[in-house]
Amino acid sequence: MIKVNGQEYAAEGLTVAELLERKGYDRTRVAVELNEEIVFKAQYDQTVIKDGDSVEVVSFVGGG
Repeated sequence: MIKVNGQEYAAEGLTVAELLERKGYDRTRVAVELNEEIVFKAQYDQTVIKDGDSVEVVSFVGGG
């Protein structure tokens, strides 16, 4: 199990890109932190999530 924004989720073995797709995030409009380290967008396809990892996904919202 991993934690995504504080909630447990079965996603070990997925890449960050696959996790974002499964959770319905638009990868161009989010920032991702894995175990308190920023994951650069260019690394989403290569970064594999392991059991016990903690992922924080922050969505960008426009407004005024």
